[in-house]
Amino acid sequence: MFSKVSGPVRLADRVAVILAEEIESGRLAVGDKLPTEVALVKQLGVSRTVVREAVSRLRNAGLVEARQGLGVFVMPRRTRPLDLGAEAADTRSKVLQIVEVRRAMEGEAASLAAARATPGDLARMRQALDAIDAAVAAGGDGADEDLAFHWSIAESTGNAVMVSTVRYLGEVLRSGIRVTRANEARRGDFFEAVRQEHHAILAAIEAGDAEAARTAARLHLKHAASRLQDADDGFWTETEDIAVDIAVDLDAAP
Repeated sequence: MFSKVSGPVRLADRVAVILAEEIESGRLAVGDKLPTEVALVKQLGVSRTVVREAVSRLRNAGLVEARQGLGVFVMPRRTRPLDLGAEAADTRSKVLQIVEVRRAMEGEAASLAAARATPGDLARMRQALDAIDAAVAAGGDGADEDLAFHWSIAESTGNAVMVSTVRYLGEVLRSGIRVTRANEARRGDFFEAVRQEHHAILAAIEAGDAEAARTAARLHLKHAASRLQDADDGFWTETEDIAVDIAVDLDAAP
């Protein structure tokens, strides 16, 4: 049924895509049993570990279910869980799409944080900003610390659904932030602009001004998109390795 799969990285992702295409096309219909693990290993030319990881991805996406002692079967079509890890996209368009999602989500999160943040929440946000400066001063890109700042805002909303969503998107956001910060590191004025934008968000939250916080957060992401749009093709060529990391890191998302 299948041709051998080859390639240096992320074979499990590629196998998952192949199997998903068989299901989506109807060649593997609802109720059909997937070939056995041994058969898939032989047909695709990959290891059993790769096959297991790929099938696990399909289960998480709601495409198949394992039945004890019987095998793995295609499930009826339904609204399936969000599975960003299965997506493949050009680096530039992928990162810009991430920024768009962040702008919508984090604008509202900042607004809610302005109304709900406790003194402890505010302290964690300020610590996160200080950590970004420290990381950059030490020669790092500050990406993890940047993400921690945005997470601290979401957590201060007290909205469990928002927090869970941000956590799910964590690795997507981490990869996107790595790209944006790599771009911003190319110019000192970019870095200082980002720093000021972060502090503007925090200032509005500390002041309890929900509308100002929403505006500051959305403006920050709007400017991030503009800075990425202005990056030359050479920058995107240099960051092709980050495109691979986006796909790899997604597997670690909770």
